[in-house]
Amino acid sequence: MTELTANGSQLTAKRKYTFPKEEHLCRKKLIEELFSKQSASFGVYPLRIVWIKAAAPTTAPPQVLISVSKRTFKRAVDRNRLKRLIREAYRLNKYRLTEQPNGHEIALLGIIFTGKEKSPLALVERKLISAFHRLLGTTPEAASASPPAP
Repeated sequence: MTELTANGSQLTAKRKYTFPKEEHLCRKKLIEELFSKQSASFGVYPLRIVWIKAAAPTTAPPQVLISVSKRTFKRAVDRNRLKRLIREAYRLNKYRLTEQPNGHEIALLGIIFTGKEKSPLALVERKLISAFHRLLGTTPEAASASPPAP
């Protein structure tokens, strides 16, 4: 992410790798809307991505819901660990959504873990990045041209 200064030189801004409460999808009405017939979805095993388009392109991050099935993972410890991994992967890679040149059209985003076994962070992160490329309609080669900022 670069900005221009008054004299025309480029200034590199630091990315914020945060996931504040405002970005969490908590309202029951919005969650029901996310899982209604109006939403779109696709699977990138072990994740299922559900989203609703925004009215206009925006650079603001979408509200995100992260879910792990209680039927598949009986122990809360396992569910919480997987949710923590997904949150971490999203937090580190949400810049791929927010730093699009023309913005993105995602208002609400649901990330559901559908796998049957626990997965490492590297796999979850790789699949989430793949899902972002599919959401935005970009190719991984074109998107990886801008390396992440330290």
